[in-house]
Amino acid sequence: MRILIVGAGSTGGFFGAKLAKADRDVTFLVRPQRLRLIEQHGLCVRSPAGDIDIQPQLITSAQINGTFDIVLLAVKAYALDSALQDMAAAVGPETVILPLLNGMRHMDVISEKFGAERLLGCACKVATSLDESGRIIQQGTFNDISFGELDGSDSDRLAAVHTFMRDAGFDANISNTILRDMWEKWTLLAAMGSINCLMRGSIGEVVAAAGGHEFALRMIDEVSAVVRAAGQELSEPFLTQAYRLLTLQGSPQTSSMYRDLVAGRAIEADQIIGDLLVRASAKNMEAPLLALVYAHLLVYQARLHN
Repeated sequence: MRILIVGAGSTGGFFGAKLAKADRDVTFLVRPQRLRLIEQHGLCVRSPAGDIDIQPQLITSAQINGTFDIVLLAVKAYALDSALQDMAAAVGPETVILPLLNGMRHMDVISEKFGAERLLGCACKVATSLDESGRIIQQGTFNDISFGELDGSDSDRLAAVHTFMRDAGFDANISNTILRDMWEKWTLLAAMGSINCLMRGSIGEVVAAAGGHEFALRMIDEVSAVVRAAGQELSEPFLTQAYRLLTLQGSPQTSSMYRDLVAGRAIEADQIIGDLLVRASAKNMEAPLLALVYAHLLVYQARLHN
């Protein structure tokens, strides 16, 4: 099987480098600026599990000359539309698309472009970032990716993807509850991102402040309520873990959106926070904390673009 990784940033680059090191047939679809950087310095991963330095197969959209078995879509949500345009020639009748994006809006966008039948649900857990020289830095040791048919069924293509992904230096798992997994990841990202970005600090810093612990609890309550109203139940083990992680004293935990904000980069405000507000409004539900967070992020975005 051949896989096209769309985006060689911190997430796509991490999983793609692992797959390439495990001798899978991996090609990265990149924009010219990232192409030049990787051609000059290679694709570099710095990880507690071991560093990777490779010269990967790279193409731009104009160089696609055939379809791929798997497309791993690993771009930020605000780059989705252009990424779908760039990768279109690589998607054939049997291509399976695995999207590693935050939120849920991208599922509708990809389905409209290529058809829902080409999609698997997908969720990953990894903390990575790019340093000033473009190297991928992994924080922590967790690195797993789950995927599954949207209806929870088993299939030959799901088994084939699992065979391709497993034993490549990260945990690859089939999930028969992938939609719930994706919603739960969104719940955690939205709550954590809201806490970090509005309070401008790590989880530990927020809960140590007067009123911070109570704010964190109310934030999780509100995000969870919106998700339930949108039609997705959350498992009790997930909720127990979420409340623990987001109120943990001394925790250095921050969301990727907060790290992007602090670094002065573009953020996924619309996809992680704004879309939850859209879904709350559709159910005639008020979400005052999320509205406050979203307004805060929009001020940042407006300043960034001026």
